[in-house]
Amino acid sequence: MKRWIISIAALVLVVGLGSVFYFAKLSVTAQSVVLSGEVFRASFSSAIGKNALENGDVYIEDQLGKKVNASYSITSNGKSLEVTGLNEGKYTLHVKDKLRRTKTDFPFHVYKELPTVQSQAELKAHFEMVMKLQNIHNKNFAFPESTEESAEVSSDAKGGGDYSTTNNQVEGVDEADIVKTNGTHIYSITENNVSIVNIEDPTKMKEETKIRFGQDYYPMQLFLTDKTLIVLAQKNSYQTLQYEEDSNNEARMYMPMNSMTTALFYDISNPSAPKLQREVGTEGNMSGARLTDDTLYYVTNVYPNFWIMEEQENIELRPFTYDSKSGETVKPLPYKDLSILPNSKEATYSIITALDVTNPKKNEVMTKGYLGGSEQLYMSKDNLFLTSSIFEGSTSSNKMIWNPGSMDTEVFKFALNKTAIQFVASNRLKGHILNQFSMDEYNGYLRAVTTKGNSWDENEVSENNLFILDDGMKLVGSLTGLAKDERIYSARFMGDKAYMVTFKETDPLFVIDTATPTSPKVLGELKIPGFSNYLHPLDENHLIGFGYETKIDTQNGGKEPLIITEGMKISLFDVSDFANPKEKDTEIIGDQGTYSPLQYDHHALFEHQQNNLYGFPVSIYEKLPGKEYSDFKQDGALIYEITPENGIQRKGDLLRPEVAGQMYEEWESSIQRIVYAGDTIYTIAIKEIKSYNIHTYKQTGLVKY
Repeated sequence: MKRWIISIAALVLVVGLGSVFYFAKLSVTAQSVVLSGEVFRASFSSAIGKNALENGDVYIEDQLGKKVNASYSITSNGKSLEVTGLNEGKYTLHVKDKLRRTKTDFPFHVYKELPTVQSQAELKAHFEMVMKLQNIHNKNFAFPESTEESAEVSSDAKGGGDYSTTNNQVEGVDEADIVKTNGTHIYSITENNVSIVNIEDPTKMKEETKIRFGQDYYPMQLFLTDKTLIVLAQKNSYQTLQYEEDSNNEARMYMPMNSMTTALFYDISNPSAPKLQREVGTEGNMSGARLTDDTLYYVTNVYPNFWIMEEQENIELRPFTYDSKSGETVKPLPYKDLSILPNSKEATYSIITALDVTNPKKNEVMTKGYLGGSEQLYMSKDNLFLTSSIFEGSTSSNKMIWNPGSMDTEVFKFALNKTAIQFVASNRLKGHILNQFSMDEYNGYLRAVTTKGNSWDENEVSENNLFILDDGMKLVGSLTGLAKDERIYSARFMGDKAYMVTFKETDPLFVIDTATPTSPKVLGELKIPGFSNYLHPLDENHLIGFGYETKIDTQNGGKEPLIITEGMKISLFDVSDFANPKEKDTEIIGDQGTYSPLQYDHHALFEHQQNNLYGFPVSIYEKLPGKEYSDFKQDGALIYEITPENGIQRKGDLLRPEVAGQMYEEWESSIQRIVYAGDTIYTIAIKEIKSYNIHTYKQTGLVKY
């Protein structure tokens, strides 16, 4: 039986601003900004009649008060309206509720291009609309506790040259990570510091210095260029409310800023004495970061405490930025750099910051703010894509229980040209996008896979979809209804093929052809035990899957069989015959409880392409005879040679010796990443680095810090 939590406050947090339910009065939510050529959408708190359009209960007027002749459609559950064919201009949506004898008017604007915010009044009006929507979330609501896993937000080392590079999704687009190397030094985040270790002689490694951060900084991820180390850190702020005189001599109150994501640029021409050149910051928590063509991009999410407007009218609602080049104070983002995204009914900002790192001390920072939250981030060489979940009400007959039976995803596209950022378009896709690997841009088309519905929702069985959108974000092709009653666990796009793993009892691997964007088709399907959380390309005809082995227990007394997760599983998939994919080889590591950071973070994968080596940190649990549960055995790292000819072969056992009575890992020596430089493999833990010969796998050095 599902557990239900009755909580008004929690409802606001979970539902967000995308759906409204209020049973004493019909309420309407819609976006105030629409781009010409896109769909205008409105949602209703309860179903309106099927004949509402014919009866004139729902209609749109232009700014002259004339009814608009456009294409209207109401969804099957009667809770959503979609309108196409609106030209640029101002409009008002009118909705009559005959049962309650009320009428709701909702003004909105269709623009040719996304406009910037013009004034404090416009920004305030948006937040007042948001506050009104949140106030409608009344009492006596309940929602189910979700059993879905959290989506992965991010994806160490790979390469075929003299040293490792980060395991990135897109070639030429570097991703931030906790460890970076240039072949002579290893830079790693260790607690609240960044450690710089000289590895030129792997038998005599030496920590040259630590970059120490104060209690207000928390280093999260790193980028490394030829002469610059970039540290992305969370900076806590304990500001009290501030007042400032604006140009009209009116006192404006600044809200307390909770945290800021900062990029600190260090000159590492002399690695033993890094020099801080500049610090730039953007309010909010980091959603993701990329580095391509010498340009750094990072995205933060900001949720301002706009409720203060109820007590203080003249409040500053803009997000704050900081640049040490301009002084020591934070400043609100100018209105000219703020926009409200289409289909946005949110109070969350997505802030995109860009900086040319060829001369970080002098180059200008470009920051753009968009009202509309972001969850997943995917970036190609030319475009950035952000996603935002949109919840609609369930069709359940029990209207006193909120159930997000339909979760859609709005995908926003931004064109990138060095530090220039321009919003292009957006589109709404049916279902939920799992992570960055569920999206890929190929030949100008965005391909995305989604899961629609929830595994715990008996009214709307889950299914999986593939969507293809053109460079203007128009839907041109799709496949829907795949693997019903399952959800996506991993996906990977290789050339014109898409590979998708779904799971409930077995692990179907789908091979999908997207060569013709308007008519994608399933070429083949493979069902095997277990599932893969991460898919990695070996070559154009082979994939490596990292996940778990499973078994089905049919003796549990329930109506459905119980799925039991066992040891970690490596699978080698042969997709040379697209119609008949095969699991060519497998490797099972440990028993139930065995885990690796690779299961949720693709940066944890070690790759040496020239030697066909793949590795990862791992903690191994083992179930002894006569015991019901698995016990901790040992931890460390494993290195495999994986080839199409010889399959999966264990080459390096970098596990720590078993210790009698040890019940869990020692966090200080637990391996976080693996890299290589020359003929040496390095394992990086929080408090130590070990070196190993890449041919014999014998330890050659150790440095503690």
